[in-house]
Amino acid sequence: MNVTGHTRRPASIRDVATAAGVSYQTVSRVINGHPSVRPSTRERVLAAIDELGFRRNATALALASGRSRAVTVLTANTTHYGYASILQGIEEAARAASYAVGIGVLESAEDAAVAAEVQRAADAGGGIVVIAYDPAGVRALGAVPAGLPVVGVVETPATPPGGDRPWVWADDREAAYQATRHLLSLGHETVHYVAIPSSTRRTSARTGGWRQALKEAGAPEPRPVQSSWGPAGGHAAGLKLAKDPSVTAILCGNDDLALGVLRALHEAGRSVPGEISVAGFDDAPHSAFLTPSLTTVRLDFTGLGRSAFALLHGVLEESAPVAPHPVSVPELVVRESSGPPPADA
Repeated sequence: MNVTGHTRRPASIRDVATAAGVSYQTVSRVINGHPSVRPSTRERVLAAIDELGFRRNATALALASGRSRAVTVLTANTTHYGYASILQGIEEAARAASYAVGIGVLESAEDAAVAAEVQRAADAGGGIVVIAYDPAGVRALGAVPAGLPVVGVVETPATPPGGDRPWVWADDREAAYQATRHLLSLGHETVHYVAIPSSTRRTSARTGGWRQALKEAGAPEPRPVQSSWGPAGGHAAGLKLAKDPSVTAILCGNDDLALGVLRALHEAGRSVPGEISVAGFDDAPHSAFLTPSLTTVRLDFTGLGRSAFALLHGVLEESAPVAPHPVSVPELVVRESSGPPPADA
């Protein structure tokens, strides 16, 4: 109600278009999660939607279409940077399309626990997005019954999947390749690798990209240091690598590992980048504010989440073909933590 006592008219799609400076057709594309909208345009439209309080009547749309306008995201983690950013992207795109989002946490990779969580997601109706970056997620993706609308957010596949597998992924292999090539180009004889866990028993895409760059350069291939997802794992790996005077460059499987490695090298009296260069992965928000600031490779996980919802939305609305596709081209971000090896290396 406004100051004159009259009820304010709900904002319409044309009001949003006017506020954002776009056509109402563009607003419709944003609302429906269409991937062809430029990111800057999408942000303006979403800002106008929030400012005007525009909401489509989800109940009426569900009754008219006979479809449940809901999505359940199955994930084993909600706090790590990549997982959380994907969830953010799914939620943003779903909210703009008037879809409700639920989260099912995969607390165990045991078959019975995974099957129970998948069944709960199926009972909720609508579609399912599975973040399959770990064994629990991989098992959940494989456990979704045939006929249920599902999209998987997966590691870079070894080979392009068929059209029956609606997956999205970031190009982890290319990102690791770029980071390793950067360190080698500075003059390092080789690059040691602190690896995050892989979603499967095979070599992860990040490990594969690191290994490919070493092979092409004719550089020695050190044994990867298998670690966890967080700074504590990086710290343990960093203490181990700091003892080896031949180590002059370290690539970490994510920026949290790099944070732990930097701390370990500081404790061991190994200067960065004077004695050892360190590069991370993902470009998490804290990476630019470390001392030294962290060289890393940027992946747009929020955009990945939006793409996952857009693909699922096309299945649910029968408005777009189902096709797996990579998104989020990696970008090397060079900061203070990488430099040439010491002269006496």
